[in-house]
Amino acid sequence: MRRLRTEERISLDLSPFQSRELVERAAALLRRIAPKEELRFMHVCGTHENVVTRYGIRSLLPPQIRVVAGPGCPVCVTCPAEIDSAIQIARKHATLFTYGDMFGVPGSSISLRDARGEGARVKVVYSMADAIGMANPVAGPSVFFSIGFETTAPITASVIRSGVPKDFAFIVSHRLIPPALVALLDSGKVEMDGVICPGHVSTIIGTHPYDVLAKEFGVPVVISGFEPLDIVLSLVELVKQHKRGARVFNEYSRSVKPEGNPRARRLIDEVFETCDMDWRGIGTLPSSGLRLREEFSDLDALKKYRIRVRRDDRMPTGCKCSDVLLGSLSPTQCPLFGSRCTPDSPVGPCMVSSEGTCRTWFLHGGQDS
Repeated sequence: MRRLRTEERISLDLSPFQSRELVERAAALLRRIAPKEELRFMHVCGTHENVVTRYGIRSLLPPQIRVVAGPGCPVCVTCPAEIDSAIQIARKHATLFTYGDMFGVPGSSISLRDARGEGARVKVVYSMADAIGMANPVAGPSVFFSIGFETTAPITASVIRSGVPKDFAFIVSHRLIPPALVALLDSGKVEMDGVICPGHVSTIIGTHPYDVLAKEFGVPVVISGFEPLDIVLSLVELVKQHKRGARVFNEYSRSVKPEGNPRARRLIDEVFETCDMDWRGIGTLPSSGLRLREEFSDLDALKKYRIRVRRDDRMPTGCKCSDVLLGSLSPTQCPLFGSRCTPDSPVGPCMVSSEGTCRTWFLHGGQDS
């Protein structure tokens, strides 16, 4: 009987329990195959950063392997102008429904939480279904602040296709991961020797949208799951690609199919069209956002209430979230981190959201590799 190599045994041992022993064995393999030069691998998922930091994965890595967080938090990259527009609507025109993560993110001056304290009609919900159920046309119009990447866009599209209550509209703030990565690589704003792509997004879009990263930019790509072993095995694969050539590897094949979720993708295409989008702290990235198609434009709250959105991707004064989102700085390198900026008193958006890198580092003791 053929003797299995270490990496093959790890793959066969993969189970829902993802034991510490397996993670340590995978990390030992990574240390053995790591090259002498430094390799910088970026992920674009707030949940991935939570796993990496919470379980101390960086402490298991060889010093030449660096894992940095990219712009994987949709709340963090929502621009101040979008939040200001939502506040204006909640003050003057309609009841605004929003997710909890969005509630405390600062706009150009105040957050939705601050605005509600001043009398704006803002309600926090767990889901869009809650917002639909709470909408009351008799009491007045309602608006849902619809944010997120490709993972949440199908939910918005499904609700719109199914029909919404009278006087219900949307602020659409959905962003797209693969076009953003292409734009960032093309602009030279990020440096990466490989990318760990988000599992949740990939369950919707599949593997093919990442092909351009490997084929045109020569960047190794792994779609990863969310257990510690998933992350370490993904790093092993990225090192292998560094030696053998870039490709798109689906480590999360138990959930991600090459074609993704065709029904969800079809819903997105039916309701939305792509557009250039401002990313907070990063700038305008071509074709990296979604907007409602013309046939659904009556549900666009910004058009309905004639809200003018000025371009503004600034961070608060002194805040280094822009650099954190691009992987240029770690949270602890920001002078505000842990002093003026904490989860109880956040200055920048990366400290507000549960997917924000700064909040994750503060709660779980993150440190540089």
